[in-house]
Amino acid sequence: MNVKIGELSKRTGCPIGTIRYYEKEGLLPETDRNQGNFRVYTEEHIERLTFILHCRALEMTLNEVKVLLKYREDTNLNCDEVNILVDRHIHQIEVRVEMLSQLKQKLIALRKSCSGSRKTESCGVLKKLNRQP
Repeated sequence: MNVKIGELSKRTGCPIGTIRYYEKEGLLPETDRNQGNFRVYTEEHIERLTFILHCRALEMTLNEVKVLLKYREDTNLNCDEVNILVDRHIHQIEVRVEMLSQLKQKLIALRKSCSGSRKTESCGVLKKLNRQP
């Protein structure tokens, strides 16, 4: 089965521009062209793009996706490196969650500096934002 890029986009939910970008970055393999010089994609492209999109939904970087694609393609490799990559990614997420938690606490404290309805000239939030951090 061969499909054009619009159909590939429709089937995967991936924008055409993103598909082209993934091709340029080497995540998707080169395609054949039909007689009208349109790129044609196979079931293999659909499966690979779906894999890439799952990785990206987990906020994996393009480099991480490239590594995972390498392991996906070479079934003789040991998956220890895959587990290490995922463990590193989990750690990065934990660090971001902690940073977001600290940011939330700062925003809560900032919000507490102004209560009720008042003119902006006496708004505690604006006054605190005007000071050095």
